[in-house]
Amino acid sequence: MDAIERFPGLGDEHRAVPHALNAGAVHGVPDCVSFAPAFTPVSRGVILAASAIVGAFGGAALHEAGPASPAPAWVLGSVAFVGGLLSTWSPCGYSSISLLRPTGQGAGAVWRWMPTFLVHGAGYALGAVVLALLLGGLGGLLGFGGASAFTVGVLATVGLVYGAHQLDFLRVPYPQRKAQVPHDARQRFGKTTIGGLYGLALGLNYMTYVQTPLLYVVTLVALFSGNLAEALAIFALFNLGRFLPMAVNMLPVPDHAIQAWLARNQERAAMLDGAILVSLGAALAVWLML
Repeated sequence: MDAIERFPGLGDEHRAVPHALNAGAVHGVPDCVSFAPAFTPVSRGVILAASAIVGAFGGAALHEAGPASPAPAWVLGSVAFVGGLLSTWSPCGYSSISLLRPTGQGAGAVWRWMPTFLVHGAGYALGAVVLALLLGGLGGLLGFGGASAFTVGVLATVGLVYGAHQLDFLRVPYPQRKAQVPHDARQRFGKTTIGGLYGLALGLNYMTYVQTPLLYVVTLVALFSGNLAEALAIFALFNLGRFLPMAVNMLPVPDHAIQAWLARNQERAAMLDGAILVSLGAALAVWLML
């Protein structure tokens, strides 16, 4: 077995190389692990402050637009979609893009892969329907029916608290199922079947680990709507954002290049996630106070 020795003094990027424990050890392919550079406390503080200011101005604009304006729905819908995109930087995002690639190269390989792509999307759609029925129905039973001082206040608090969490200024509970789609399932089922199963598991969102607290915002919006159609709309947008990155496999880009790009931008994705959460929280807080 290989043991890993880390070399200090390489800054934010660390190279890991294997060395044999004994002369008879079996050598594998050396791993090179490159960590995305971390943001400094100052830069994270600037992001936090700028996001809060932008959100405050946004909240004032929403107030000026009036209660009949569709702007809040557009804002929440956009946040849901971007949140789905950012969930690509979860373990399952990395895994599904890598494991559900076309077999072979060229247009023919992509064409033969399309059933997997479409069934994967159908799994996401079914997951959105299930969550909408559960949360929208439960919200209706609890008497929720859209925006109120309570629901807006809760969403504002969640946005601000979990935004500070993503920006690494707070540590708050982040309840998630610490699991991801099983890699060995590819050995038991065909790729199209796995595409559908993975799509459903990821589309249910809470079946695996999702590395964006924007999922909590989407969940609360669906619950507070008390309406099946509105709950379905918000989760459909979130799941659409989760699904679309799979389309990158239609391009002639090697898997290692995709994975490397995701890894290089891991910290940037977390900072963007935090900025969106803080902006949304500040906007809702100002909207509530005006």
